[in-house]
Amino acid sequence: MKRAFCVAVVALLLLTPTVLAKDAIIIGFTMSKTGKYNSESTEQYKGLKLWADDVNAQGGIYVKSLGKKLPVKLVFYDDESSKDRVQQLYAKLITEDKADFLISPYSSGLTASAAIIAEQYGKIMIATGAASDSIFNKGYKHIFQIYTPASRYLTGAIDMLKAVDPNAKRVAIVYENSKFAKDVCTAVKEYAEKNGFDVVLFEAYPSGTTDFTSFINKILASNPDAIIGGGHFADGENFAKQLYEKRVKVKLISLLVAPAVPEFAEIGDAALYVTGPSQWEPQAKYSKEMAEKLGIEWYGPTVEQFVEEYKKAYGYEPGYHAAGGYVAGLVLQKAIEDAGTLDTEKVKKALEKMDIMTFYGRISFDTGEYYGRQKGHEMVYLQWQKKNGELVKEVVWPEEAKSANLVYPLSIKFEEKPTEATTKVVETTVTKKTPGYEFVLAVAGLCTAYILRRKIA
Repeated sequence: MKRAFCVAVVALLLLTPTVLAKDAIIIGFTMSKTGKYNSESTEQYKGLKLWADDVNAQGGIYVKSLGKKLPVKLVFYDDESSKDRVQQLYAKLITEDKADFLISPYSSGLTASAAIIAEQYGKIMIATGAASDSIFNKGYKHIFQIYTPASRYLTGAIDMLKAVDPNAKRVAIVYENSKFAKDVCTAVKEYAEKNGFDVVLFEAYPSGTTDFTSFINKILASNPDAIIGGGHFADGENFAKQLYEKRVKVKLISLLVAPAVPEFAEIGDAALYVTGPSQWEPQAKYSKEMAEKLGIEWYGPTVEQFVEEYKKAYGYEPGYHAAGGYVAGLVLQKAIEDAGTLDTEKVKKALEKMDIMTFYGRISFDTGEYYGRQKGHEMVYLQWQKKNGELVKEVVWPEEAKSANLVYPLSIKFEEKPTEATTKVVETTVTKKTPGYEFVLAVAGLCTAYILRRKIA
């Protein structure tokens, strides 16, 4: 009997070593140290690492079922921006490194590959740096998205326009003929029409377009209140510049990608009052007060604390890739604390119930057809405005995030600098109103008459 009992105990110990001797929470992921996603992936990693450093500085994440805090251990590999390598490495993270939870690689394509492995092994993966909706309609039950999905990338522009000007009804959608831009703009077209807008133009331009004259002519002919669309930085910058040169007087312009890039300011007044979506900006004003107003819990550092800490760690201001990395860890931390355990199913249920406000915005997840897709987080809309003669980005939407009011309509920028004709009119008007003008003329006339009489004499 004793022998059988000992064998049973040994077997139990062999089967459950991670439970009995757990001394860290292992979080596995890949990053693109090399390849085309290196820049964005590195920023995402820096944000995630900053979160891990913060957690470990406080002793770790409290796990109620274990009665203690466990530090976080990040285990990661270079995926070389390769889908095939991603699948190999995520399998290795799960089977060899014994990762408790996973964070996605950067980009929708790599995340889609990693999601197959995570789901196969039943591991929770927090997907950040991935905006694709299609990852979430495959029946997966362990993948949870941080980014606002592509289908809602530009719908906020419609909400913003509707809120500021209920009379604006005509929208022109002109976009790059790429999968990302097409998906985003097809979704915003449907959304605009559902909200009572008339889409007066819906047209794609080829990738690499530099001359937008024909498209601008079509825009002018359709007489829209707003122009929405774009694609990537180069085409978006050129499009905005040529709209300005042609003096296209619309009320709102909202473009993908380009306005969120600091170099967009290099086109000068062509950038002024142009808006664009971003997953997050350092100017965002999400706050504990706003969370209280919405009746949801605030969790984690403030915007100011995150920005300051990131600058202290890395020497420059964070962008949305870094913010997405940090908040991925933050969301996982919150779910573990709420579940009180590292058990996958219980942490999954905590994620399903989650509805919180963070420095990054609101976070909650779909549990229906698109299980795990982000539904709480909204894109923030930035606008280039002028302060002390300098072009600066301000967050103007949504209400709970804004750092400044939207300058509207955009067409007022064509009236702000007086033209040569206006200057002349002002000068003429001033001359006519000069006091004593008639008296001066009379005196001049008398003097002239006197001189003539003297000459005749």
